[in-house]
Amino acid sequence: MRATRTVHATVGATLTGVLLLTAGGTAAADQVRKDLWPLEAFEAQALWQKATGKGVTVAVLDSGFRTTHQDLTGQFLPGADFTNTSQGDGSKDLAPGQDLRDHGTAMAGIIAGHGHGPGGSEGVKGLAPGAKILPIPQYKNGAAATRYAVDHGADVINMSYGETFVADTCESIHYAIEKGVVVVAAVGNDGWSQRSYPVGCPGAIGVGSVDQYGKASDDNNFNSDLDLLAPGVKIPAAMGGSDTAYRTEDGSSAATAYVSGAVALLKEKFPHLTPGQIANRLVKTAGLAGPQKAMHLKLPDVHYGYGFIQPGPALTRDIPAGPAQGPLPMPQGKAPQTAVVPGADKGPDPDPPMGGKEKLMLFGGGVVGLLAIGAIVTGAVTSARRRKSGGSGAWS
Repeated sequence: MRATRTVHATVGATLTGVLLLTAGGTAAADQVRKDLWPLEAFEAQALWQKATGKGVTVAVLDSGFRTTHQDLTGQFLPGADFTNTSQGDGSKDLAPGQDLRDHGTAMAGIIAGHGHGPGGSEGVKGLAPGAKILPIPQYKNGAAATRYAVDHGADVINMSYGETFVADTCESIHYAIEKGVVVVAAVGNDGWSQRSYPVGCPGAIGVGSVDQYGKASDDNNFNSDLDLLAPGVKIPAAMGGSDTAYRTEDGSSAATAYVSGAVALLKEKFPHLTPGQIANRLVKTAGLAGPQKAMHLKLPDVHYGYGFIQPGPALTRDIPAGPAQGPLPMPQGKAPQTAVVPGADKGPDPDPPMGGKEKLMLFGGGVVGLLAIGAIVTGAVTSARRRKSGGSGAWS
């Protein structure tokens, strides 16, 4: 059973800015922007003087997208649809009042929303508003969608979902890494230690959720796949039901999108760094709040990874590039240039005898607001152990 880690209401100095917003704590023009505490925590206005993600393409593999949402107009590139028609598109699993485009729209907004109203001062603004989104709807077809993203100009791939391992799951991520594409994946929100995919693949940066005070969410899956934390509690998000729809969302999905946004900023400023070297900048500048520092955690910790991302220091600190593979587990050898067919791979057993609960879910976690609580899509998840490369581990 996971040990509860208590965090006091004081915020460590490493979490910059006023994290729990109060009335009058921001000059934002509407409640959505007022509640968007991660921008305050990251001191986004100062960040955007250094980078906005301009020229960077972030592929979002998700359930669907409302490309006309008022906070996202003009942010989408032409994409492709990888929903698996033989198994449906996931709409049958939606709760009443949910829209198939909700989850993907939310992730796109967190990454590259530009807001609306005077000077874009209202609604959702993403961490990398200068980036463009390559929208790729997919359902139980993540490997094919990953290869499409790589071949169509993605610099970053956001994977806020979990799905059953198939022959090409990890090989497609290997292909992405080999082509210089950074892959960011959610750890999931079951609060258990079992592994899942695609976060369990070498090369994927595993992300969990943290709140305004630096406390890791108790819902995060906790194991060695968790590399970094990012904001994922009480996050205002754009929704797919209408061009003006919003709700507040919790979970590792939102956290993953914030890391993808941070990567977009880094890719703009450091375009020649490898995925491993980008991860190195995030790892070397990750922080812990005071209570966690006092615990003297051995990092990476299964609940905290290396800590929560700090995009400002990641952009500005003098950090040697280091080895191409970086500090996280990376795939070895050469990646297959075409999709691996079932039975041809030598990856983990796609049906390990672990007896775990199986489901496919978009890792949005709990939802607070007008819509029902729950994940957007449910299906099958296979839990299995993350493959580790022989020389992986933290380095200095």
